[in-house]
Parts: sequence; structure tokens; C-alpha cells
Amino acid sequence: MNIVAIRKSTGMFLESHELGFDRNTLMQNALSCGFNEDDIEIKELSNSELDVILKAEYDATLTYADNRKAEYPSIGDQLDALYHAGTFDSTMTATIKAVKDKYPKE
Repeated sequence: MNIVAIRKSTGMFLESHELGFDRNTLMQNALSCGFNEDDIEIKELSNSELDVILKAEYDATLTYADNRKAEYPSIGDQLDALYHAGTFDSTMTATIKAVKDKYPKE
């Protein structure tokens, strides 16, 4: 179990510690960062609940470039297709275009 500070208005994770950490210290840390006391919630979460919050925050920071990079064929596969076809074949071109269309430039 963890004790966490979360911003009520946005659900934004601020800080976590193992259960037993002083709740007042969590609140003071949030206040010293400029957050409003009425907007801070201190609560207990399981490791899996905390993982869900952290993953959602991480996913929200991904840019179109991060998403594209994760879905493009590896550079080795792209070079192999280029070598065998003498140019990108229609399959590789379609694969890359699908990723670009899914994650357009911002």
C-alpha cells in the first residue's frame, strides 16, 4: 500500500510514499509547490491502483512522435524492404503511411 497526494481538480499525481509516511508531510510538500490545500487529496492506494494513475499520466505525455516511433517497423525491417525491392515496396509504404495518418503532426 501507498499513501499518495493527488490533485482533486485534475486527478494529477503529486507524490507517493509507502504506507506509514506522515500525511502532514505530503500535504506540506504539495503546499510548498504552490498547490491549494482544498485541491489536495491524501489517500491510500494499492500498488496496482497507483500503477494505473502513473501509466495514465505517462501516456498523456506521449507526443505524436513517440507514438509513431513505437509503431513504425524497425529500421532493420525498413532497410531490408528497401534492399530487396530496390525501393520501398507498396506494403512498407502503406505501413508507414498508416502510422503517419494515425498520429498526424501536431
